[in-house]
Amino acid sequence: MRGINLLNALYNSNGASIPVAFELVTKPITYSDLKTHKLKRKSEVTKNELMRQMIRTCIQNTLDFRFVLTDSWFSSEENFEFITAQGKHFISALKDNRLVALSEEDKKNKRFTRVDELQIPEHGVVRGWLKGYAKEVLVVRQVFKNKDGSTGILHLVCSDLTCNYDAITTTYKRRWEVEVFHKSLKSNASLAKSPTQTTKTQSNHVFMSICAAFKLECLSLKNKLSPFAMCRKLLIKASQTAYAELQLLRAAATAAAAAA
Repeated sequence: MRGINLLNALYNSNGASIPVAFELVTKPITYSDLKTHKLKRKSEVTKNELMRQMIRTCIQNTLDFRFVLTDSWFSSEENFEFITAQGKHFISALKDNRLVALSEEDKKNKRFTRVDELQIPEHGVVRGWLKGYAKEVLVVRQVFKNKDGSTGILHLVCSDLTCNYDAITTTYKRRWEVEVFHKSLKSNASLAKSPTQTTKTQSNHVFMSICAAFKLECLSLKNKLSPFAMCRKLLIKASQTAYAELQLLRAAATAAAAAA
């Protein structure tokens, strides 16, 4: 098994990250690729459809939230229309080739500009219309430094016209908590160490891993330690206990040998 396609909905508030929905992407349909003639598998529903279903579930469960934060994979017009139709707002990353009209006249005359070619002032916001999306949006360009010293550029789109640059970029930073949670699932809750083979047993393993990661998050909040620090602390304590027990066994063996 190469891996598990897992979609996760994470609720972030006041420093806490709580998993509220997840979907496993199963691929039961087998087909032959016309070019390579290799057998491939595909899902009955798309990841975008699963994402919309998770948002619908969160709303049905009366979860209180204002923004849906997504990466560029989920930045389709259909997703944006669905989110705003639920009375929510979105902040999403955009691919550089997305097209934007800077006025209603430009939109009417189909004069669009690539988002990476827009003249956006530093820490500024541009109002416009994404191609294919009917409502006006805000677009910002965030320039940042990577760990290797290179410069990164991120284009963000926001449906809430009352936001400014700082509000959009600060809010979107919270999406990174999804990556942290996935890392915790793998490192602290053994998500990738499942011995299961069927869809049902794999789903059960993923669910229990998510529950374990959630409980670890609750403990970390109470103890004011990150989940990773909590696990290190438990590992050190377990190692100390095991070493102390080993010393007792050695002492007992030495005493028995001396008595003999």
